Amino acid sequence: MLYEAEYFTEYVYRQPRTPQELARLVDAAEEDPFVGYGCDGDEHWTPTTVREWWRDRGRIREYLENHRRAWEEDDARSGQGTAAAARGYAAYLDGELGMHLRVYLFWLEEGRSPAPTDRLPPLAARSVA
Repeated sequence: MLYEAEYFTEYVYRQPRTPQELARLVDAAEEDPFVGYGCDGDEHWTPTTVREWWRDRGRIREYLENHRRAWEEDDARSGQGTAAAARGYAAYLDGELGMHLRVYLFWLEEGRSPAPTDRLPPLAARSVA
């Protein structure tokens, strides 16, 4: 999870990987007074919007960099770990996220998880001839 500096809202930047991360996410969702957590991504994302988000991901990198100092200052006061989460998000953006989004594109396009022999779709928008 990452906390946005100006309004201190929170969002999930990657799916949990361990039972402990899942438990923390469930705890956060249960404590959220605004009911902002949902398991409804498939209702909002399409292959087109995933590819558009990926194409424009540089804005996320810029956002993370622009808020770095504020998060570090917040952490010095509160110890929330927001700066570390932002660094984790940046590393995820530059690393595993591309493959995870290709798997998600497969899910959106095929309605099932890919098998080891399935070819994953590209993240770049397909050109229409």
